[in-house]
Amino acid sequence: MAASRCKHSCDAGLDACTFYAAENRALRGFTYLNKTARSAIICGRECSMDMHCMSFNFDEGTKLCEINQATRNEHPGNFSATLGSLYYDADEDTPIYSLSDCSLNRYRSCKMLLDAGCRLSGVYTINPEGFGNGGLRVYCDMETDGGGWIVFQRRQDGSVDFYRNWAAYQSGFGDLSGEFWLGNDNLVTLTSDDSQGTWELRVDLMDWDNETAWARYTDFKLSLGKYNLSYDKYDTKSTAGDSLEYSKGFPFTALGADNDNWPWNCAHYHKGAWWFNSCMRSHLNGKYYPSQHADDDWGINWHTALGHIHPYSLKTCSMKIREAGVN
Repeated sequence: MAASRCKHSCDAGLDACTFYAAENRALRGFTYLNKTARSAIICGRECSMDMHCMSFNFDEGTKLCEINQATRNEHPGNFSATLGSLYYDADEDTPIYSLSDCSLNRYRSCKMLLDAGCRLSGVYTINPEGFGNGGLRVYCDMETDGGGWIVFQRRQDGSVDFYRNWAAYQSGFGDLSGEFWLGNDNLVTLTSDDSQGTWELRVDLMDWDNETAWARYTDFKLSLGKYNLSYDKYDTKSTAGDSLEYSKGFPFTALGADNDNWPWNCAHYHKGAWWFNSCMRSHLNGKYYPSQHADDDWGINWHTALGHIHPYSLKTCSMKIREAGVN
């Protein structure tokens, strides 16, 4: 955009400068002021008049202007793929971080985005059947095992509380760039779309020694109603072991919705919702512990993974789905 004169000095925010744009990008987690602006130029003017502004995001669809107190260069891990967004700062190298313009109304999945050249992991909008004109915002993992995964669960630092009721798990919660649950209704809609074929499920785990393991399953889906867990086979090449088998076919249990085989509510006892049997051999929505040492609720658990003596709570985990047939 054209040069925009700033009211403050070079050592306090953006100096007298030209703003440089990265397309389909946004800096997340450092916005301290939200405004509505008719254009990116007006958003840039707001930034130039604010002595704390170091960068800004502008969404061309919603006209949302987000004033940031940091830059992508300082926090590359928070610089995410966000279709329709423009990110601006004073670094002339910023435009090289632009992503290809993957149309919001064109791609139904992360795999289709990957095939179209969007190869950076981050937040995207996809448009599968059943989600209307607004589509569905998801985090796409474009790196793991060939990429193209829709991530529907992630735990990494305990920043989001997973000890929630049925309604919360039904609609989803958390931050797509951090810890979150995508929502059971969304998973039902995605996995029941016959035009996508079948879906494979992948589970990625890391312990406190930074050792990793994974498990993969074919023909994953959730059923409408009680969100019963369904899949066909466990991939025997997986390294984490099959701790999900004990949950296969079982409905989802959460606070206020006891659908397990235990006399009491497993979600209450184990501090998070899951496909409990009586109760579990896996539970990735359990309480987050800042070390491997879990209490009797066992924390974030995958019983067969990495050879630990239980109770042992994992450091990170994620669950993701992708259309079948990808090598």
